[in-house]
Amino acid sequence: MMIRSVLLLSAFALAAPVIAEAPIPAATHDQAQSTDSRFVLLDGGRNFRDVGGYRTADGYRVKSGVMYRSGSLGSLTPAGQARLRGLHIATEIDLRTTEERSHDTFDIRGAIGPGYWTRDYGMSQGNMGSFLSDPAHLTADSMRAMMAQAYKTLPREQAASYRELFARLETGTGPLVVNCTAGKDRTGIATALVLTALGVPYDTVKQDFLLSNGAPGMNSLQGALSSPLAKLPPEVAAPIIGVDGSYLDTAFTQLRQDYGSVENYMQKELGVGPREIAQLKARMLEK
Repeated sequence: MMIRSVLLLSAFALAAPVIAEAPIPAATHDQAQSTDSRFVLLDGGRNFRDVGGYRTADGYRVKSGVMYRSGSLGSLTPAGQARLRGLHIATEIDLRTTEERSHDTFDIRGAIGPGYWTRDYGMSQGNMGSFLSDPAHLTADSMRAMMAQAYKTLPREQAASYRELFARLETGTGPLVVNCTAGKDRTGIATALVLTALGVPYDTVKQDFLLSNGAPGMNSLQGALSSPLAKLPPEVAAPIIGVDGSYLDTAFTQLRQDYGSVENYMQKELGVGPREIAQLKARMLEK
């Protein structure tokens, strides 16, 4: 039950009804981060950015405009919708739960068309209320440690979705976006796996992971949390709202312990072996 409570405090915790999606006005975007050229400001969205531009260990570069990562796209304003259409997204891998998607105010499935993919699943809230009622748990260090612990299970929990992500990237013909609610945990691991498969060094993979901190629209998350998470002091909630490098370290370390290597996990659970990686590189890399 403890792990379930921890997961609910993670990206899964940011799912409705725990978080109520609301349009995010452009004025709330963090201006320091929004100057990064990889971010795309979508009114009503959050944490939307291009995964391209990173260098691989053997000197290739990830193509821009092929893969994007994002938070929820279900609350885009008309202006945000118009900007999204301009990106000509052909495929969306939506990692959100059934409950999260039920609160959308924008028909993203209709906007993307046949390239939209998701799956129905949910999360039990377990004993989160009693867990948060214990003052011993209400520290930033405690939340950070529990978030890292939760990351041990995310790759297994999301294997079906990650398998579809890789399959669409290998065979797709247009831009793809992968998203969850905040665009940082489920999406963060998904992106880290793709960049790893492409041969991007881990330090660079982690830098991309950490860009979710202060990304455009992310400062709306604290205000959108509902009870009991809304009652947490900001400094205690910060490890839930943001990401820490130790989270990704924990996920990858667990994969190595369980499978021998991250590559073995991808081959066994995602069906991504040498042939699939070669196809991925042929589509997503350039000199």
